[in-house]
Amino acid sequence: MAAAAGMLELPFIRDEQLTRCMRLRCQSLQQKNMRPQDGEKLLCPNEHIYRVDFIQQHKLRFLHWDIQLERPGKVTVTGTSQHWTPDLTPLMNRQLLEPVGIFWKKPGAQEVECNEADAQEFGERIAELAQIRKVMYFLLAFTDSLEPAQLKASIVFKA
Repeated sequence: MAAAAGMLELPFIRDEQLTRCMRLRCQSLQQKNMRPQDGEKLLCPNEHIYRVDFIQQHKLRFLHWDIQLERPGKVTVTGTSQHWTPDLTPLMNRQLLEPVGIFWKKPGAQEVECNEADAQEFGERIAELAQIRKVMYFLLAFTDSLEPAQLKASIVFKA
């Protein structure tokens, strides 16, 4: 959690079970030689599902992202409007939110960079959605040999 008074730092938690279920959906379609539903988003090998649990939902104001990458690479964070249910309703492309947050670390760099305008707008949108959600799911895509174990991510709000 954020140390300063009035700040709320919420970590991105890797949802391995949901990621595994979505990968099984892809395998099942391939094995049965079937096509996905129109507009269905199938998980790519470099994509993983994460979640943020909102322990406070109201009066949040986005402050900043805290993204740490252990090595050079890029991670794209896409919010979803999906409410997963026990029957695991497939994720649809229309449920992917814009803008996305793109964070990268160049070789030899210490700091993670991002497109600040999009990251700011995305954070503000998450603060708005937190008012109606206790949990929000995110699709994180890793590129340039970056892997989930090399990421530590959270979003910081003024509470």
